[in-house]
Amino acid sequence: MAGSRAHNLYRRRPTGRAAFRGAAPGGSPGPRGEDLAHPVPTPADHALHELMVLFSALSGTRDEGEILRLAMDHIAAAGPYRAEAGYLKVGGDLVPNPRDGQIHALAVGRRVRELAGQDGPVTVPGRPWGRALGLRGLEGLHGYLVVTSRSRPTEAERSLLATLVRHTSAALSAAFTHRRQREDALELHRLRKERTALQRQLISVVAELRCQRAIHALMADVAASGGGEEAITRALHELTGLPALVEDRFGRLRSWTGPSRPDPYPEPDPVRQDEMLHAAAREVGPVRIRDRLTTLIRPHGEILGVLALVDARGEADEHTVLALEHAATSLAPELAHLRNLAEVELRLHRELVDDLLAGTDEASAYARSEAVGHDLHRSQYIVVVQWSNRTVDDSFAQTVGRAASAVGMRSLLTRRSDHVVLVADDRPHARALYEALARETGTRSGTIGVSALCDSLDDIPHRYQEAQRALEVRRHSHERYGTTFFDELGLYRVLGPGNDYRELETFVHEWLGQLIDYDSRHHTAMVETLSRYFDCGGNYDETAESLAIHRSTLRYRLQRIRDISGNDLANVEDRLNLQVATRVWTIVLGGPG
Repeated sequence: MAGSRAHNLYRRRPTGRAAFRGAAPGGSPGPRGEDLAHPVPTPADHALHELMVLFSALSGTRDEGEILRLAMDHIAAAGPYRAEAGYLKVGGDLVPNPRDGQIHALAVGRRVRELAGQDGPVTVPGRPWGRALGLRGLEGLHGYLVVTSRSRPTEAERSLLATLVRHTSAALSAAFTHRRQREDALELHRLRKERTALQRQLISVVAELRCQRAIHALMADVAASGGGEEAITRALHELTGLPALVEDRFGRLRSWTGPSRPDPYPEPDPVRQDEMLHAAAREVGPVRIRDRLTTLIRPHGEILGVLALVDARGEADEHTVLALEHAATSLAPELAHLRNLAEVELRLHRELVDDLLAGTDEASAYARSEAVGHDLHRSQYIVVVQWSNRTVDDSFAQTVGRAASAVGMRSLLTRRSDHVVLVADDRPHARALYEALARETGTRSGTIGVSALCDSLDDIPHRYQEAQRALEVRRHSHERYGTTFFDELGLYRVLGPGNDYRELETFVHEWLGQLIDYDSRHHTAMVETLSRYFDCGGNYDETAESLAIHRSTLRYRLQRIRDISGNDLANVEDRLNLQVATRVWTIVLGGPG
């Protein structure tokens, strides 16, 4: 490009005195017939023009490699020179500038490094004269230009070469300064961004530290005051501005602070509650479940409750999560303490009730009942609870105790292998306890037996047997789930424990022996059909439906019962004795219910 610009300049028409160079007087052509209006430039003019174009190109270039390449490409404009090599100083080392036609690269490079920044002679075979010329600026050495000549340069040629070196050095200095400025600007921009990021990080850290200090201070105050669950939810609400709540593991509300509390609080769904607990247990830390940010309280792996923030609009940030985690940490020992107290109370209750059911001295019983807050001086009722889908463990016993408290029953509690026993100081409502337990357990498949009134502690073992008998009668009745009171059993009261079983067996054999033997030999169900017929009040349709047989099949069976037993179901005495016999067989002697 620089060469073509020099060629254009070379072809320009000269003006002024240069237009008359070589012209003969009078405007005649010169001795060689040249046109005086268009003189031919000399080689020196051509060289000067090419150097001027080069210097202009150098001043407009900001790339060090391109500058060195231009200088090497136009070295011949300064004299009989040839550029053997060019070097740029990069990171303290001299790096050769790529260029086609370079020869003797290793020898020349070694010699240039030996000069250690000074100018000096360079030997290249076939070239009598050679020099390594340093390209320097105010910043120091920028590189080297290695030049050889086919003859020793004249003074004028040396001067032109020195001029080319100075312009190249100046262009390199400008490029170096520009690059350094650009790098400085980039570094400054990077430092500013880094400073901004550090400032933001510092602000965030300061804010987080302030938040942590506020959380620690507030939770420490709560712990020191012994405020319990309500104090923790109140503190959490103050920190986050969101409604805070505590539920037990079954989903029942224990504490709520903040607006929008549901009234009444919804009854928990046991299935959905278990699903929620399992979903939260799989995660580490608080989890979002619908409109709540929820965390489990489980100090030793066992879930004691749930702490949550109501965040319907998704406003919770990392500070909110931090506050919730600290509140959960503060709540864990509180719930663990309450759990330990409940276990101790339950154990004391169990020991006292176990002794009462087995028989114990009154003085000790009264003193121990006062210690646990129960008045044994009042008349008592024994209540027995059995639920078909629940294992009778401490958890179920606590469920029964909670349900009893919820319906206003003041009671002591213990458990046996298949049922829970309550000693209550008032007659239970006919359905309240059953309905409360149905809600607690999520199923209605439970049976409750209640004894007659107990006026003295000595009567408690006997009343316990009455409650068990009431439960057994209910379990073997047509409607097996619900509550049965012993004093409402009527005839079945005389069929309880303590009666002479041999007399009962004789009575049953007298009235049902032939049917029992027939069932045993033929694998039929005549006794059960008769028992179900009486349970249904003699209604054919209801009896057939309960046995899952056709009405005509029932008629056939009843006729066979008449034929086999020889008893008439239409006779009042036969009918009464048969019905009592089936109930004794079912309830007392353990026949199929």
